[in-house]
Amino acid sequence: MSKTYEFLKECGVFWVSTVNNNTPAVRPFGAVMEYNNHLYISTGITKNVCSQLISNQNVQIASLPSGTRDWIRITGKAIKVDTFEEKNAMLDACPILNKRFSSANDDNFALFRIDDMISMICTDKGGFLIDN
Repeated sequence: MSKTYEFLKECGVFWVSTVNNNTPAVRPFGAVMEYNNHLYISTGITKNVCSQLISNQNVQIASLPSGTRDWIRITGKAIKVDTFEEKNAMLDACPILNKRFSSANDDNFALFRIDDMISMICTDKGGFLIDN
């Protein structure tokens, strides 16, 4: 398990920033998976975040665990994936998603793999890159 994934799981909620035309758009997420050494996030196909990630793959994720001043910033490219195996793995990793999506074949289920990921944890002592 990567340090990035462990950190996000500890946080619970993390913030996903996309580009909406030329304006940043940020919203909370909670479902994350690590699969085949990649980080994945999911959303509904009809949500603005989905169309924004398809239009502009640049994404940034940030979060901090409760009770600490340490925080993480992840930058990368969000690549939409549609394989049954990846989607099914996400449903297994985040059972709460089964309330939103009936199966890995649900037409509303959008899954994104974060490629070209750069992950940094920032502390009172400064920031450092995470070797995932």
